[in-house]
Amino acid sequence: MYKLLIVAFLFLSSAATVLAQGQNLSTTNSKAEKLYFKADEYARARNFNRALETLEEATEKDPKFIEAYIKAANLHKMMGNKAASFKNLQKGLSIAPFNPAYANFYFDLADLYMEQGMYEEAKQNFGTFLKASPKNPKLVAWAREQVKVADYAMEAMKNPVPFDPVQMSGSVNKFGLQYFPYTTADQRFFIYTARASARPDHDENIFITERVNGEWQVPVSISENINTNANEGAATISGDGKTLVFTSCSRPDGFGDCDLYISFRTGSEWSKPKNMGMTVNSKAWDSQPSLSADGRTLYFTSTRGGGVGKEDIWVTYLIDDGSWVKPKNMGKSINTTGRDMAPSVHMSGSTLYFVSDGHLGMGGLDVFKANLDAQKQWSEPKNLGYPLNTHADEGSLFITPDNKVGYYSRQVTTDAGVPAVQLFRFDVPTEWRSSENSTYAQGRVFDATTKKPLAAQVQLYDVKADSLLQQVGSDKVSGEYTVVLTEGKQYALYVSAPNYLMNSVSFDYTSPKSLSPVALDVYLEPIKAGAAVVLNNLFFDTGKYDLEKESKTELNKLIKFMQLNGTVKIEIEGHTDDVGADKDNQVLSEKRAKSVAEYITSNGISKDRIRFKGYGETKPVRPNTSEENRKLNRRIEMRVL
Repeated sequence: MYKLLIVAFLFLSSAATVLAQGQNLSTTNSKAEKLYFKADEYARARNFNRALETLEEATEKDPKFIEAYIKAANLHKMMGNKAASFKNLQKGLSIAPFNPAYANFYFDLADLYMEQGMYEEAKQNFGTFLKASPKNPKLVAWAREQVKVADYAMEAMKNPVPFDPVQMSGSVNKFGLQYFPYTTADQRFFIYTARASARPDHDENIFITERVNGEWQVPVSISENINTNANEGAATISGDGKTLVFTSCSRPDGFGDCDLYISFRTGSEWSKPKNMGMTVNSKAWDSQPSLSADGRTLYFTSTRGGGVGKEDIWVTYLIDDGSWVKPKNMGKSINTTGRDMAPSVHMSGSTLYFVSDGHLGMGGLDVFKANLDAQKQWSEPKNLGYPLNTHADEGSLFITPDNKVGYYSRQVTTDAGVPAVQLFRFDVPTEWRSSENSTYAQGRVFDATTKKPLAAQVQLYDVKADSLLQQVGSDKVSGEYTVVLTEGKQYALYVSAPNYLMNSVSFDYTSPKSLSPVALDVYLEPIKAGAAVVLNNLFFDTGKYDLEKESKTELNKLIKFMQLNGTVKIEIEGHTDDVGADKDNQVLSEKRAKSVAEYITSNGISKDRIRFKGYGETKPVRPNTSEENRKLNRRIEMRVL
């Protein structure tokens, strides 16, 4: 408090000096002038309220007393009363002729106009400030930047984006404050952070609600293992709903102001959260996480050193040994010298939404999006425009995988006149959609013999690029798994578990088609003589036996299987449909099987462990009565000998 008063005294002394530089007071009213100097005495005695009362008396004596309004504005500014400071500055400068000595007052008034979204008035006053040829280069740079912001904002308001948010139901908005919305890939579960009010004794907790018959149910605490008397919030969940990362502050096991914690769901139970460790966390503030669909890439906000601005967005990755790599700053394509926060990565992985006051916007924190290009570089962020973005600070945004629905929070005033933060949903405007639409494949993994659920590894590959896109595990209690599928790609899905034959599935979304969820239960065959599986991601041209390059992923998976199961011997079987001569089909099926066997043996697998045989059209799995059935009959199988 003592320091605050010293600063206030120096501030007022400086302001008085500015007002007295080579000029007489604007008033000719002796009583008003006397009151003005009396207010100085009160201010020096730190009786600021009496000083303000005296200045108000002075302006009542002379309503055109410029210096009295400005001095009152400075006193109100020092005391944190922006509304009164604005009122007095506005009044005083509106009746004052242009004066270079008032440069900083023009600047202050312009800033106050900006805070209220009064862009034209802000631009005019920043222009007047610059006209006064101020000497402070930082203020000059800020003023010029704010003129750009005002121009952008006024143009954005002339071209609003179609945006019609609807407040979510009272069952969801049941708290005083709720924010940071997320859903699972299937949009069955919705999680968010909530607290009863901003009172210090009301802590943050994570809540979850389930959609039943299209309606969100009453939310409940996500888990007693997660929510405590401390603050838990800003949570993110993986697409399959099995990995949760959240922020908690001032815990005994914390490294900084706030740290990131991780928990995993098995069945319906969440594990006790673990601090993500010093590799991910720092001694600074780490918060606002966002997980990729498979839970293996994590974006978050941090104030740690080595960044571009104070708050930057960082990214870390989960590697095969189960550890997270050292986070990397996302660089100047995303981060600025300002505040860059609240990342939210789309389930497709192709678009990042975040808030920033460093990129050109409406003033304050605006929501932006950036797209990931073919070279894995982030595009220049694009402002999502008005009316989502305004002069006020905006919060985090979540867009569903299919780009149809969005969720966000904003401050409102209740019927009782109490400020609150409520959750809203909206139809996503075209301009805000991720660069790619996504859906999901979901099902359960079972033992083909016992029909009991299995804990298995589920991997999703881009077969054209031969690259792993997602890796999740099926639940050991229920067998459930979920992976996200994105348009424009040809996928290979691999499900594997120790002592079982791997199972492969093909999803082709390269041709224009409507994305829709895929329900797919997978049955894994125990490794034993006679067990067989179709290799669904081997590709040949019609009538040809040369393996296409898209087959590489499947072939390498087959090699890996043989390496992990060193005593297993297999037969590669070729099959065709009934189109063409029987003899030709027999030869084609054998040559295709041979191509697969030769690829495997040429990559280190002993020839005495593999044999091949062609069966032509003699063993169809479906009657050859339709093209769909014929496609199933054209296959390569692997059988255990």
